Amino acid sequence: MADPREFWNHRYAMPGFAYGTEPNDFLRELAPTLKGPVLCLGEGEGRNAVFLAQRGLDVTAVDLSAIGLEKASKLATERGVTLTTQVVDLADFDLGTSRWGAIVSIWCHLPEWVRAKVHAGVKTALVPGGVYVLEAYTPRQLKFDTGGPKNAELLYEPEAVRTELAGLTLERCVEQERDVSEGDWHRGKSAVLQVLARQP
Repeated sequence: MADPREFWNHRYAMPGFAYGTEPNDFLRELAPTLKGPVLCLGEGEGRNAVFLAQRGLDVTAVDLSAIGLEKASKLATERGVTLTTQVVDLADFDLGTSRWGAIVSIWCHLPEWVRAKVHAGVKTALVPGGVYVLEAYTPRQLKFDTGGPKNAELLYEPEAVRTELAGLTLERCVEQERDVSEGDWHRGKSAVLQVLARQP
């Protein structure tokens, strides 16, 4: 992926929604326990952020792709909710200090050094009791070819994530295989990591 911004703008410029308009299953499971304000990282076309906004939460969605976030805003309007969007590069984005009740990262695959920087920011940015929700593909996903990056360096090893989130309480950090059905690009048996980490 030589130019990530160009890649994602191209994908999100296609008709329809690349990953559907329904929320991620793991996020749906945890949603009743989440408190705002919520920051959604790499939110793309907005399905997860809009879902949380429909639950009455104050949600900010950030992404590299302006085209994706335009579709997120339209989806929010169609569903009668308000969404704050911001085009950012997570490599130099400041998540803030004691600002968020929840930070959500669903299929937001970053180079290792960017991911480590983001996770350091997550620990600073959550309010006491706030949570970080992550679902990402692991390197075992390459054998399935049902979604996610083809580059192993962009896939998430559980031990690396545990190390980066040291200081938060890991209430869930589980690698598993599950069926994913999210639009045309995430479909089928998948090797995933699910994390729920809480700020003490």
